Order: sequence, then structure tokens, then C-alpha cells
Amino acid sequence: MAKRYGEQMSLSDGLKAFIEQNRLQSGMDKIDVREAWKQLMGNGINTYTSDVQLKGDTLYVSLTSSVLREELSYGKQKIIKMINDELGKELVKNLILR
Repeated sequence: MAKRYGEQMSLSDGLKAFIEQNRLQSGMDKIDVREAWKQLMGNGINTYTSDVQLKGDTLYVSLTSSVLREELSYGKQKIIKMINDELGKELVKNLILR
């Protein structure tokens, strides 16, 4: 049975409690990283992005352009910092472009 917290609870607090109780945070982090990539990289890079996956603390990005892959590889640390800043927590430590 669900735990009652009293008469009223904000929707935000209720969702956070639900996510915590059901151990859904890792799935939410994967979705958040995908959305952060789309926002930060823009349409030009998203056109050549075929897949974005977070496994552990490593972000795997599949690109369809080898030239773009080489260009982005020079700024890996900057991309990692931008994504972590966007998410507000240190979630990504490694970036692998494939």
C-alpha cells in the first residue's frame, strides 16, 4: 500500500517520491541526457545523430558523418561539461562518438 504523507502534497514532490520508490531515476537520467544533447547540439548536429545512449557514466553517441565525429572528438570535455551543466549534476564522465 502507498505511504500517505498527509492531506496535501505538491505534484512535484509526489512525482519525485514515486520515481524514488520505484527506482526509476536511471531511466529518467537516460531521457534527460537525450533531451540535453538535442537542445545543446542544435539541428545541424542532430541531423547527423542516429542514437544517443547513456550506459553508466558513459554517453555513447552514434553519428552518421565521420567528418563530424572527428570534429566533435576535439571538444569532448567541453561537450561533457555542457551536458552536465544542463542537467545540473555530474552524470556524464565519458563521451564515446561512434
